[in-house]
Amino acid sequence: MLMAICALLVVAPPAALALNMGLSLLLGYRPSERRLALSTQATVVLSSVAAATLLINMLLTDQVQYTLDIGRWVDLPVEHFHFTVKFLFDRLSIPFVILSLLLCGVISAFANRYLHRDEGYTRFFLFFVIFLLGIVVTSVAGTIETMFLGWELVGLSSALLVAFFHNRVNPVANGLRVWTIYRFADGAFLFAALVLHHLTGGGDLNLMMGSKPWPESACVLDSSHALIVGLLLLVAAAGKSALVPFSGWLPRAMEGPTPSSAIFYGALSVHLGAYLLLRVGPMLEQSPTLQWIIIALGAITAVYAGLVGRVQTDVKSALAFASLLQVSIIVVEIGFGLRYLALIHIIGHASMRSLQLLRAPSLLRDHRRLEDNIGYLERTKETSRPDSALTPLRIWRYRFAMERGYLDTILDDWIATPFLRLFRWFDELERRVVTFLSIGGGRAVAKKPSESDEMEAS
Repeated sequence: MLMAICALLVVAPPAALALNMGLSLLLGYRPSERRLALSTQATVVLSSVAAATLLINMLLTDQVQYTLDIGRWVDLPVEHFHFTVKFLFDRLSIPFVILSLLLCGVISAFANRYLHRDEGYTRFFLFFVIFLLGIVVTSVAGTIETMFLGWELVGLSSALLVAFFHNRVNPVANGLRVWTIYRFADGAFLFAALVLHHLTGGGDLNLMMGSKPWPESACVLDSSHALIVGLLLLVAAAGKSALVPFSGWLPRAMEGPTPSSAIFYGALSVHLGAYLLLRVGPMLEQSPTLQWIIIALGAITAVYAGLVGRVQTDVKSALAFASLLQVSIIVVEIGFGLRYLALIHIIGHASMRSLQLLRAPSLLRDHRRLEDNIGYLERTKETSRPDSALTPLRIWRYRFAMERGYLDTILDDWIATPFLRLFRWFDELERRVVTFLSIGGGRAVAKKPSESDEMEAS
């Protein structure tokens, strides 16, 4: 009974707070800053205490896995399609959800002062609570449908907070770009869920991973089916974690406020793709081909992030690509089957990077204040490099890094633009068909009166 109450208290408070804030704003009630901050902090503390109690109880009773089944909410007459809500607490989900709650608590306390008297204060905390609910649901999801629900909440809140300063053009455009990449990745995730339903008869992760707890679980799918589902989930993870070729949106996401940049693209959201790969780790090991693809993708992204990060001129973009470098190394570790090492790497890197992003604005201010106080800071003079050292390869490599690997150009010209033209052609075709049917159906069509009609009327 205690386990069930604690498991329910991990998820219920964020859901209740998000519902309460949403309904309050819809009804025209605007809560005060103090009430928003206290309710968010209370929610984080309550869920954190419940998760810690659950962990301690499992350690004392030598229990390595606990499942809370809420029941089947949707059951379609079509075979293999139903929606089950189930929460899974094991050696992977509990550390990640505790990490998420602790970092969200720190960020909310920082945002309370950072956004004090800002006109978007209430809107920020609404999106933040939606993100909190999404990351908790994704962390403890026991079915792929439940995980997809949390995955969508995280993506929605991330894109909205990138476009937080909606009175400026660049944040809105970059928020739409992030949302576009997320739509592509979420489509692959949804397709993987449909394939999994077809193969196993349901979306329960135990049907795919077996009954043994993580990380000793073994996949019940054969190698060919594991390769298909794994590739789809890899595309979803690559889009969420900004792996190549989806890395172009990561520096653009820094248009949002500093708290959202810290919690999303420094701490939790950017690691969510790696967490997904960790969750389906036994399935990855079922297909050696899939493992080598993951290792190659992580290595390519690491080289890309290392090159591009060295030429960034602003601190947030430099930290973004430094974060991407570590995430790509985590992906390589997952490809080699080093699950515990990858989990420890996620926890350590998320904690460090979130604090770095929170410190970045005040660090620049303190550096300028230090320069003003002492007059001048001596910098190490770099020795001039002769022109002969600037070989064509060095120049191309520098341009490649400055252009961020030309990934934005590739995605815009080769992927986004053709799709946009195709959809515009479909829209024009639909308008023509509707116009033809309207005229053919005998509907009255407005006609501009001629000059002779006007003269007769006069």
